Amino acid sequence: MKPEMRLRGIAMAQRVLHAVGMDERGKIVLRKRLSRHDLMPLLAKRPAGRIGVEACGGAHDWARRVRDQGHAVKRMAPQFVKPSVKSHKNDRRDAEAIAAAVTRPPRRLVPIKDVDQPDIPALQRVRERLIGERTALINAGQGLMQAYGIVRPQGAALPRCCYIW
Repeated sequence: MKPEMRLRGIAMAQRVLHAVGMDERGKIVLRKRLSRHDLMPLLAKRPAGRIGVEACGGAHDWARRVRDQGHAVKRMAPQFVKPSVKSHKNDRRDAEAIAAAVTRPPRRLVPIKDVDQPDIPALQRVRERLIGERTALINAGQGLMQAYGIVRPQGAALPRCCYIW
C-alpha cells in the first residue's frame, strides 16, 4: 500500500519550483522538480491537504490558487523555515524544510492577502512618490529663478506674474 501524503512543502523560485510530500510520520514520499505551470495540475490530482509555502513576493498569488483547489495553505516567514534546513541551502532542501516546518506547533503564519489588498498601499506609494518628485521640481525651479534674481514665495502655486504665456 502506498503511503498517503499528508504534508507538502513547496519552495518557490523564479522558474523552477520544488515540491516535497511527506507522510504522517515525516517520511518523504515525493520529491519533484516542476516548472511554474506544472504545479497546479499536480496539486489538482492530489487529495486536499496541508501545504507549506515560504512567504515571498509571489507566494500570495500561489497561495490563493492552491487554496481555491481545497488545500490548506500555511505561509511561513523565512526565519521559521531556516532552522529546518539540514545542510547547505538549495531549493530542494528548502522544500523539505518547509514541509517539516508545517508539522511543528503553530508559529506566526503570514496571512494570505486578497487580490485587491495590495492595491491601496501601492497607490499611496505612487502618490507619495509623485508628490516628492513635484516638490523636487519646484525646489529646482526656485533655485534657478533665484540665480537670475527672481524671488518668489514658497509653495506650489505660482503667482500670476510668473506665468509664461
